Amino acid sequence: MSGQDVIVLGGSGFLGRQVVRKLKEHGRPVCIATRFPDRGTGLRDGRAYDVRQIQIDLRDRRTLTRAFDRADAVVNCIGHYVETGTDSFHGVHVKGAHAVAEIARTSGVRRLVHISGIGVDPNSESAYIRARADGEDAVRSAFPEAVILRPSIMFSRDGAFFGALDAIIRRMPVIPVFGDGGKRLQPVHVGDVAEAVCRVIGTRTTGTVFELGGPDVFTYREILERLAERAGRRRLLLPVPFALWRALARVASLLPRPPLTLAQVILMQRDNVVGNGVATFAEVSIVPRSASKMGLV
Repeated sequence: MSGQDVIVLGGSGFLGRQVVRKLKEHGRPVCIATRFPDRGTGLRDGRAYDVRQIQIDLRDRRTLTRAFDRADAVVNCIGHYVETGTDSFHGVHVKGAHAVAEIARTSGVRRLVHISGIGVDPNSESAYIRARADGEDAVRSAFPEAVILRPSIMFSRDGAFFGALDAIIRRMPVIPVFGDGGKRLQPVHVGDVAEAVCRVIGTRTTGTVFELGGPDVFTYREILERLAERAGRRRLLLPVPFALWRALARVASLLPRPPLTLAQVILMQRDNVVGNGVATFAEVSIVPRSASKMGLV
């Protein structure tokens, strides 16, 4: 591996923090590129990480050019889940992703890893899901050798995903379910996704799309039933039609921090599992961790 920096965009986010940790464990010099460097790295586990931070703005190409100067690799972990007056899904996930790829290419960056997600669809009624799909195309057009990672729903030992559902089950006697709860999910540990990023950077892999899911495949109902049993709670699982979920999501979108989005509802209407004809963890020699064996579900 080169001794030059790996630039992690969105390095203070949920996945970005894990990517930074893993890169440091692999001995790579890392720089976090973020719009708000004064908010800290988010690495609060007590380890001594020597991580530089630099301010960037996806709308300002000059900041990206400065950030990528003499960089060896760039990882784009930026995820924007709620539109604001200044940041649209298209602006962040399409125009912003294209700018990152284009400037990385012209700056001589050797590796570009772009984080997307399972379920992207250019024809989706969700602006978020469409933007994710269009963003992949924009990245490929500007940097054909870029590697795209599509993780399934990510979880962690400290509560993400399973912990949030567990908290709901412990508080509510009746649990509303997306449809009949029969759609399949393949949760993946965030640390395994971060390790995949490191291994992709350290290999000659180029132009490949990976879909990353864990070894367990559950229906949504099975996850809720397992968590209720684990918590020692008897809960009524109430099927709620997707039409009602969509209506709730549209109302929730009026809030500053919506607890439910249309994209989440639409993604729950289809299986969120690794597809056919794509690379997986096996191509980078990673055996992903099992949520059930970790005792999380």
